Amino acid sequence: MDFLWYLLIAVLSGVFAGMGMGGGTFLIPLITLLMNVEQNVAQCLNLLVFVPMAIITIIIYAKQKLIDFKNWWIVSIPACVVSTLGVLLAVNLSGKVLKIIFGGFIAIIGIVQIIVLIIKFIKQKKKNVKMAIK
Repeated sequence: MDFLWYLLIAVLSGVFAGMGMGGGTFLIPLITLLMNVEQNVAQCLNLLVFVPMAIITIIIYAKQKLIDFKNWWIVSIPACVVSTLGVLLAVNLSGKVLKIIFGGFIAIIGIVQIIVLIIKFIKQKKKNVKMAIK
């Protein structure tokens, strides 16, 4: 039965990742809360899932000529260095601390998304008022 739960969580995570929401945002809480997986293991699993998805994404984007291969290193090298440092830090933190950090990160993302949504709504409202006046 656990296999079916893991499969369902994997499918949901993939669907959300495909929608641009970030599969780990759902994968990590779901497997820690529903499947009682430790936070460290959940984050490691998320990173393992990310690697093949990133490779597939690079191939698809490259075929569509959406990657600037001249300047790839400007983002890629710092991202790899910071990711490696993050992994080394995470290995030395307790699961409880990781949960707090991850929860705070998700909360900040949620707050930023709400603010962006409000700003878009206000701009659209102003645009509609200007159109009505003309």
